[in-house]
Amino acid sequence: MSGVGIVHFGPGAFHRAHQADYVDRLLAGDPRWGIAAVSLRSPGTIEALRRQKGRYTLAILDSEPCLRTLAAHRAFHGPGDAAGVRARLADPAVRIVSSTVTEKGYCLAADGTLDMGHGDVVRDLADPEHPISLVGWLALGLADRRAAGLPAFTPLCCDNMVANGRKLRAAVIAFAGRIDPELAAWIGGEAVFPDTMVDSITPATDSRLLALVRERGLDDSIPVSREAYSEWVVEDVLPPGSPDLAAAGATLAADVGAWEKAKLRLLNGAHSSLAYLGLLLGHETVAEAMADSDLAGFVERLVREDVIPSLTPSPLDLQAYAGEILERFRNPAIGHRLSQIAWDGTQKLPYRLLDTVADALAAGRGVARLAVPVAAWMLFVERQARAGAEIVDPLAPRLAEIGREANAAEGLLALGEVFPPSLAGPGAFRSAVLAAAARMRANGPRTLLANH
Repeated sequence: MSGVGIVHFGPGAFHRAHQADYVDRLLAGDPRWGIAAVSLRSPGTIEALRRQKGRYTLAILDSEPCLRTLAAHRAFHGPGDAAGVRARLADPAVRIVSSTVTEKGYCLAADGTLDMGHGDVVRDLADPEHPISLVGWLALGLADRRAAGLPAFTPLCCDNMVANGRKLRAAVIAFAGRIDPELAAWIGGEAVFPDTMVDSITPATDSRLLALVRERGLDDSIPVSREAYSEWVVEDVLPPGSPDLAAAGATLAADVGAWEKAKLRLLNGAHSSLAYLGLLLGHETVAEAMADSDLAGFVERLVREDVIPSLTPSPLDLQAYAGEILERFRNPAIGHRLSQIAWDGTQKLPYRLLDTVADALAAGRGVARLAVPVAAWMLFVERQARAGAEIVDPLAPRLAEIGREANAAEGLLALGEVFPPSLAGPGAFRSAVLAAAARMRANGPRTLLANH
């Protein structure tokens, strides 16, 4: 197992375009930190990585594309290789266990704590020696290290959640506490769970990228692409013996919160707004949506006049950061599909838009403009459900059922997993969302964009 110091759960496109790129650069001077890729659900990427000996193409899409070959992955564990995963987590050389499994992969309830009623959690608590959830695997891996007298590895969540490290820490300790209170206490005292912020627009691999790679004479079935901009902010609590991520270009910060909130609310909030409104207007990509002056103007006003006030005071220059984000969105080389951004809306909306709404209400500010993209999500769900089209979301069956109802917007507001009572109940936000949904349903979204 030499040469592997990081285990990563969820080797999808974002991980391979972002964190793996940093690690690949780190390996040039320190070969101990190769990545063992773990997929708990789908074997496709793992098999392709194994077939290509961990090598694949990263295309940086700018005015002139730049293609590089990455080779940070050195071991591969797919579904059915539980013994291999368990042995890997127990390897003393492994110091980081990172993850990009999307928000839904952490089995959290609406309040951010571990959902003890989640099917995967219930199953893992009944059979903790054979987990299927990430939280279950982390608890088992840490239990094995404790039993062997090894130091705890560092779980490093790289998904878009506010206080992602703290939430993962609480979830793992809560899970362990149901099995072995002494293990839970050991994890609480020995393991650190840094907060992180990751940022780089990473579109899904499509035929254009595959063709670009072929044109360069490369034989690669799993290339990935991203924009030139990339940022990785990690809370500066990594224990001694951890990889020197700063040497690879990551930022170590005492408090990740400012970067994290700014990215989630400004970039991701604007992305989701563009996605749902843009899809209703017939657009397909972010760049195409930003070429629509009505939509681009609305999103810029939303970001500068509604989102930024929820983030101040901040050590960041928020207006400059917002301008940088909007310019990144206009990059025509990035074919970032709005349909991809629209996935998993019930998991994304609370962090990307609803936290901003809650702050605006608490401060006595208006929420009419913030209600528009939320209403657009509701109309998107309605449209998909009534057309019998796929809804990619953990709550897809319920969304499809509600979306077919006559009062779909009210039914969606009643989803406690998404809307807390303070927002779903009678008040300014509920009124604004229902009014925006009714107006868009009657007249289309464009007139509403102009009015705001």
